[in-house]
Amino acid sequence: MSKPPRLSIVIPTPHDTAALEETLVSVLENRPDDCEIVVPLGCEYADPWNIAEEVRFVQAPAGSSLVGCINLGIASSRGEVINILAAGWRATEGWTDRPLEHFDAGDVGAVIPLEVAADDRDRVLSAGIRYGQGGRRIAVAPGGRQRAMDVPTRPSLAPTAPALEAGFWRADVLELAGPGFSTVCGDTCADADMAVALVRSGFTAVVEPSSRVVPGATLRQRRAAFVSGLQAERLFWRSLAGQPLLLSLLLHGVEIVRHAIARAPFGTLAMLAGRAVGILQFGSFLPRYRQLRALMAQAASAAAVADDGSTIRFDAGHAAAAGPRRRTAVPDTLRRSA
Repeated sequence: MSKPPRLSIVIPTPHDTAALEETLVSVLENRPDDCEIVVPLGCEYADPWNIAEEVRFVQAPAGSSLVGCINLGIASSRGEVINILAAGWRATEGWTDRPLEHFDAGDVGAVIPLEVAADDRDRVLSAGIRYGQGGRRIAVAPGGRQRAMDVPTRPSLAPTAPALEAGFWRADVLELAGPGFSTVCGDTCADADMAVALVRSGFTAVVEPSSRVVPGATLRQRRAAFVSGLQAERLFWRSLAGQPLLLSLLLHGVEIVRHAIARAPFGTLAMLAGRAVGILQFGSFLPRYRQLRALMAQAASAAAVADDGSTIRFDAGHAAAAGPRRRTAVPDTLRRSA
């Protein structure tokens, strides 16, 4: 088998093939040389532009969620670095250049691109996410007409991971902290769940201002109240390892009140019912607790070895897939379709 590429670009497509083509055009026009493009499909796609020579399509079970498609794409990729760019989102010129350089630092596990407005690439809409100790996924969004340097850098406000739809990840970190993203936290909170694992593993996330992506026309949809409560509750209980218990429970109570107010008046009861079901599933979160504790111990051991002047590596691989395809020219018809 040929040498694996440096970068795997994964374009998860649960259902919208029109959005897929828009993303493909932007990626094919701006891709770097040493990369592969993997498209996990949760729907049927006939490949009308005959680009299977350049793009590897992998079929997920019908009705797969965004997380399900992403995990299939990760398992099917071969690159050292995995870039997730959801269908409907658009790449811009040079969006992979600087992020790849960051991964030369051993402690960088993820790189966060800036989400910018389609009509003004200097207006930052969002820059990743962070996890609130009470169990809340928080999008780091400057708001208004903000420039790249205005993204928060104070530790308590800075992002700790890319958003689920767009980000760069070390493949071995995703395997170590997952494998893959949590399906029980769903499309709503899977990125925050991975952010917790990233931090517990001793890795950092870096914001790269020169890497910019344009979000899809339809941003993250507001989930049904019950599902929102259920997945948020699962996120909290899965993230307890390494946090002071009493303070976390206190902040969690505050978060539930905030969530109830945000869902008032019609969604409050359904949201609380979802959280109640999440609490009843407490036993299923114990394996995650043990996993995070193991990651923390491994990170502490790595830090101790580093203090002695030695080197430790995290080289867990991820599932291999078929070999790379031959590269051909991009059909003009595909370019016109976007």
